[in-house]
Order: sequence, then structure tokens, then C-alpha cells
Amino acid sequence: MSYPNDLKEYPQLEGNTYPFRLFFNECRHAKIGQNILFLHWHEHFEIIIMQAGSAIFHIDSKPYELHPGEVLFVPSGGLHVGYSLRDDHVRFISVVFHSSLFKDWKQDPQHEQFVAPYLENRYQLPVKPAALVPTCSTYYSLLSTIVDEVHQKGPAFQLIIKNQLHLLFVLLSRTFLPEQVSGRTNERQSFNRERFKPLLEYMENHFDEKMTIESAARSVNLNPYHFCKTFKKLTGRTFIDYVNLCRVNEAERLLLETDFTVTEIAGRVGCDNPNYFTKLFKQYKGTTPSGIRK
Repeated sequence: MSYPNDLKEYPQLEGNTYPFRLFFNECRHAKIGQNILFLHWHEHFEIIIMQAGSAIFHIDSKPYELHPGEVLFVPSGGLHVGYSLRDDHVRFISVVFHSSLFKDWKQDPQHEQFVAPYLENRYQLPVKPAALVPTCSTYYSLLSTIVDEVHQKGPAFQLIIKNQLHLLFVLLSRTFLPEQVSGRTNERQSFNRERFKPLLEYMENHFDEKMTIESAARSVNLNPYHFCKTFKKLTGRTFIDYVNLCRVNEAERLLLETDFTVTEIAGRVGCDNPNYFTKLFKQYKGTTPSGIRK
């Protein structure tokens, strides 16, 4: 697992001409509530395939439980974060690609009618399609083919991946296109997402600064009550809990990658009291800072 310095992520894909990649994510001894996917967003689409364990992913203010064999579709630009639902071995695959992967289809009228509206964010697929239309799960064998092709790397495997992914979008759009109407809910979620992105990014990069709920609420022009409700929907955690999690994650990185003392690290992440820092670290990580280094 990596700890992003910026909330906006720039996935390292195969290249500009083939913006696609699989990411294999695994947490062997995840604890209940453990952060298994750090809060971030990117301009790419992401399909999350759960393989082992159970998790809850918050995507643009809404929580989605995911169990083995289930799939989530994260829209381009969507804020997303994930937590383990229990003490378990968690494993999932992220299929990440940019809409430009299909730029050579632009002259095809069927593509422009059925797929382009989703790639251009005019419409959004349901985050969990099979929860609304169970037959959608039959399309997910296309994802299994994609994973196999990545492993085997046979002749023209990139073309097979691209075609399978395009077919998946065609089948899903054919299922959900008639239901795309005003999209007021999506508009509201997008508004909150964009409103909170600068604040979340600031928090990810200023671990040592003290920020109150009141000052954070002012930064997004909300009163503290509505700020706390919206923040919990977006991140799956309370504001204080999220601040603590950011600090502890950064502290873990510093413990593993630097020679700073525990007291120095506590100060760098905004904890003036080393004893409180140790207690906080153990609460989130299940071990002490010195235990992590051992």
C-alpha cells in the first residue's frame, strides 16, 4: 500500500497510447475498519473487483459493501476510499483506464450513442450495477478474461483487453441508458465532491497543522453540523477520525522510511505529546510505533 502525498492520483499506466493497467491490492492481516484504499481521485475510470475478504468503499458520499465476486464502478473524478469490514485477508483488483483508450472509436455512431456519454461523464453507470440489475453480474466474465490476458500476455493481448472492456461498457449502457434522466442526485454528489477536494487535499499535506471543525466548515462554506454530515458521507469517517488517520498513516510511512525518532515523528504529524501519539498510533495500527520498526 502507498501513502499519497496529494489527494489527486496520477496512475502509472502502460503509456499514453495505451492508458490501461491492473493494480493488484492485498492486505494480508487487515483489521476491522483498516484503511485498505486511501482517499483519492483521478481522471481515470476504475473498476474494483473484490477477490477475498469484505470491505466498504465510500464513493462520492455513498457507502457500498463489497464481497468476493462483486464489482464496483468508480466514475472518472470520483472521490473513493475503502475500509476492511472485519479482521480478514483482503484482496482486490483495480482495473484503471482513461477514456482516451477508446479514442479511435469516435467515428462510430454506435459508440457515440452508447459508450461515449459514459466516457465523457454525461451519464454515469451505477456504482454497483448488479445490485440494481442482477443479470449484470453475467457481464463480469469479461473482467475475468481481462485479468487472464494481463497475466498471460499472449499475442495482441492489449487488443483483446480493449475489446472486452468496450463490450462491457456497451452491455452496461444498453441496460441503464433508458434510465438516465435528470441526474439530480449525481449532480449533488458531484457538487459536494468538487467542493471538498481542496480541503481534503490540504489535509493530506499539512499533517502538523491544527484544524478545527469550525475552520474546516468555513473553508467549504457550510455550518459545522452540515459539514460533519457531508464529510462523513464522503469519507466514511468523522472529521476528527479522518485527521487522526491521516496523521497515523504518515507517521507509519516516516517510521518505515526514515530514521527520525518517535518523538520527532510525533511532532511532524501534529502530535505535541509523544505519549498521546503512541496511544493514538496503537489505536489505529494495533501496535506501537516502535513495534512497527521491529
